[in-house]
Amino acid sequence: MREIKKIMMTFENTRVAFHDKSNKELKKAYWLFRMIASSLLVKVGAGFTRFALATRLPVSWALRPTVFNHFCGGETIDSCDATIARLGRSNIKTILDYSAEGKEDDKDLDYTRDQILATMEKARNNPDIPYAVFKPTGIARFALMEKVQAGENLTEDEQQEFERVKGRFLAICERSLELDIPVMVDAEETWIQGIVDEMAEEMMFRFNKEKPLFFTTLQMYRHDRLDYLKNLVYGARKKGVFAAVKLVRGAYMEKERERATQKGYPSPIYPDKPETDKGFDDAVAFCIENYKDVAVCVGTHNELSCAKGAEKMITLGIPRNHPHISFSQLLGMSDHISYNMAAEGFNVTKYVPYGPVRTVVPYLIRRAEENTSVAGQTSRELFLLSTELKRRKQTKT
Repeated sequence: MREIKKIMMTFENTRVAFHDKSNKELKKAYWLFRMIASSLLVKVGAGFTRFALATRLPVSWALRPTVFNHFCGGETIDSCDATIARLGRSNIKTILDYSAEGKEDDKDLDYTRDQILATMEKARNNPDIPYAVFKPTGIARFALMEKVQAGENLTEDEQQEFERVKGRFLAICERSLELDIPVMVDAEETWIQGIVDEMAEEMMFRFNKEKPLFFTTLQMYRHDRLDYLKNLVYGARKKGVFAAVKLVRGAYMEKERERATQKGYPSPIYPDKPETDKGFDDAVAFCIENYKDVAVCVGTHNELSCAKGAEKMITLGIPRNHPHISFSQLLGMSDHISYNMAAEGFNVTKYVPYGPVRTVVPYLIRRAEENTSVAGQTSRELFLLSTELKRRKQTKT
């Protein structure tokens, strides 16, 4: 195995990473990550925010100028224009993400579908928006998906409801084909991911005949996902279609382990971080090695995983801007990875969430909790921000 120091890609250039941000913006980001670094503060803040949301207390005034402005592009599609343009000037593309989830009413679920379709229309005339994305629980009621996956009998009303879910799913994919805009479906908890996988595979085999248009997402902290990936690729190859995947480590680790313990089944999650990292990196390497008929979006804030992926491409002689391979990070996080990779000619995207402040609160809470729980994430952000502020003070640039 290569030593870390021999990997070609590095992310230490803070001038590149923060070149489009003012000193004021950097100081504000530093303050925000200092707040997020406190697990107690995040826990209390998240609890209060959830309570305020449930009781309809006003919270927008506190969230908008802080976590919302840092992690989100705006409250509407058009209000994201400035963010899209700013990223585009650094050769970083945008994935607009209407961050509504956990909705129950058909009216809300239809509205989310319409927002996804609207992001496709936006992408149609903007080369800086290469993909659309949606979360299954944005267009489907969670409890219904859970019941379907468990094989429980559905009432007549529930059967009709599930048909409407499949209709929303299909409408998004058909519009993707019409507009030639690839679409990614996000991953969910294991107890509904099975039915999401079934629907995603059906769409992939149906719409990926000419090019990779439909992407499914694999959470690689699951120990079964590498085998699933390989079987998916081999199955797509047999059918003569492109496999397309977004690879992430995963977002529900603690919840997954707690549920497995409570219900008495083996945890679906790797037992430790080294095994998770290996599973993720092996999946990235497999996709890149099969890049001619596999498209992959490497969604990670892990520097080593990005460096390994970049080096694999260079070693195999794959053009850095090959359309089947991209790297992706969230807006407001890991700019040192995004901007440095983009400067080196790799395809890079940022997920840019948007929506009314109250609607995206669950997303914002997850971002804060994720930064707190991932070892070294917040401290790394703080170190890089302070490094750039010191550099600017010393060089006056």
